[in-house]
Amino acid sequence: MAGRVHVSETPATQFLRGRGVIFRVHVYAYLEHGGARHGARELGVDPAAVVKTLVMQDEHARPLLVLMHGDRTVSTKSLARQIGAKTVAQCKPEVANRHSGYVVGGTSPFATRKPMPVYFERSILDLPLMFVNGGRRGFLVEVDPANCMQLLQARPVQCALAE
Repeated sequence: MAGRVHVSETPATQFLRGRGVIFRVHVYAYLEHGGARHGARELGVDPAAVVKTLVMQDEHARPLLVLMHGDRTVSTKSLARQIGAKTVAQCKPEVANRHSGYVVGGTSPFATRKPMPVYFERSILDLPLMFVNGGRRGFLVEVDPANCMQLLQARPVQCALAE
């Protein structure tokens, strides 16, 4: 059923369509706290290919986005060092929702409410395709990682830790 279910447009899919990006949509049964691993199981894909969009902030509470493999966590110490921040931490859900315009669990890196710098785990570029949130819980878009990084004007970083 993935890719064949009609789903109304989200700001993320409008952003992609408006830029002529080729993508496929995948809809699955969302599970509260299931995370990227649940999405990967539902779609039958490698959890590393399902990319999480994390809303984080530096020591001055300036928001930023981090795209990370679904089976990895962010080394906040390493990330902070690479981006010239003293500290980096994940935002509380209500703060993340306010910055992104999306609900946590449905956060897309595309068409966020506030413009934020985007940091992209470098090893994601080794994937032939990635699955990233399309702006709604239980809704992933399949896109080319290099194209995604360019669209987002993202900066590559190396901050992945095994979960």
